[in-house]
Amino acid sequence: MADVNRGNRPLSPHLTVYRPQLTSMTSILTRITGNALILAALLTVWWFLAAATSEEYYATADAVITSWFGDLVMLGSLWALWYHTLAGIRHLIWDNAMMLEVETAEKLGWGVIGGSIMLTIITVFIV
Repeated sequence: MADVNRGNRPLSPHLTVYRPQLTSMTSILTRITGNALILAALLTVWWFLAAATSEEYYATADAVITSWFGDLVMLGSLWALWYHTLAGIRHLIWDNAMMLEVETAEKLGWGVIGGSIMLTIITVFIV
């Protein structure tokens, strides 16, 4: 027999009801940074190929990479690299069934965010 209350049941999770959690947002950001790193790697390969091709082509590629936009992309890539690395370490910890409590998982999430920012700043000033 058909369920007569079927239309009265709420849809869950729904965007108007669901509150994003730090762990889910950092997981999504890990995937985004991974894809962004692929694009940054392609840009770097283009720069190397231009250097191997000709002097004029290298000048064009170098102008793009050393422009303000290129600097911004490389800075973002540096942050993405640190973020992705720290998030990977966090997942290795979780894969060993450690630090899975909600409070500890949130601390790890904030640690990944803060650590990636701090490591990016340190790397920019060292290099």
